[in-house]
Amino acid sequence: MEKATFAGGCFWCMVKPFVEWDGIHKVTSGYMGGTVDNPTYEQVKKGDTGHLEVVQIEFDPVIFPYEKLLEVYWMQIDPTDDGGQFHDRGESYKTAIFYHSNEQQQLAEKSKQQLGESGRFKKPIVTEIRPATTFYEAEDYHQDYYKKEEAHYKEDRAKSGRDEFIKEHWETKQ
Repeated sequence: MEKATFAGGCFWCMVKPFVEWDGIHKVTSGYMGGTVDNPTYEQVKKGDTGHLEVVQIEFDPVIFPYEKLLEVYWMQIDPTDDGGQFHDRGESYKTAIFYHSNEQQQLAEKSKQQLGESGRFKKPIVTEIRPATTFYEAEDYHQDYYKKEEAHYKEDRAKSGRDEFIKEHWETKQ
C-alpha cells in the first residue's frame, strides 16, 4: 500500500470521488501542512494553524496507479483559485498535492504542467505541490460524511458550485 494526500477544499466533497475505485483501500479526512499539533476542526477552520483540509488515500499502486489518482484529483477542484474552493474560502480550503516520495513529486509536477499547457483553463494553475508532513485525522463525525449525513452533504455540495464547475470544465471539454 502507498499513501497519497490531497487538499481540495472541503474534505467532505473529496472523499466520495476516490473511495469507489478498485485499488483504493481507505480515504480518511484530516489536516496537513500546518504548525499546530493535533489541531481541531474549529482551529483549522479559523485559518490560523497553517493546516489545510485534506484527504489521505491508502491505495494499491498496482491496481490504481498514482497517475490515476492525480487525474481524479484535478477533476474535483478549481486549480486556478488560490483563495479556497468554491463557497469555502480561506487558507484551510486551498488546494495542494502533498507528496510522499520523489516519484510522487515528479508525477505531480508533470501532471500540473500538462494541465497548465492543456488550455483547459484560462488562468494559471496555482495548486501547490508540497512535501507531506504529519497527517492529523479529522474528528470521527467528518469521516465518510457523505454517508453519515447524506442530506446535509448533498445540500452543501449543491450550494457550493463544485458540480457546475466540474461539468463546465471537464464534462464538456473531453
